Amino acid sequence: MSSKADYFARYEAIAAVSGRMLRAARSAHWNDLIDLQEEYRLLVDALRVADIGVQLSVPERARKFDLIRQILADDAAIRDLASPGMARYSALFAGSTARTSRVLREIYGTS
Repeated sequence: MSSKADYFARYEAIAAVSGRMLRAARSAHWNDLIDLQEEYRLLVDALRVADIGVQLSVPERARKFDLIRQILADDAAIRDLASPGMARYSALFAGSTARTSRVLREIYGTS
């Protein structure tokens, strides 16, 4: 396996585990989620070492960023499922600046 193929295989493995974590959270299988978190952590730690000195082309960087976006989206969804109150606030803050200002006024009772 080439260095870049290995590099992307690591990102894809992390994305796969984050997807499994999200499925576990959606099913409220919290023990499974905890077990998967350890696998995820080990993969991320291994990626830190593999990430040093890798030179990527523009399309490769786009692929990397797509994988990172998916991982982060899964992470955000897991956090929302794990903390329903935070999900409500996340939904409130999504949108325009005017809406965000209104939400802050409602939360903190300012004019």
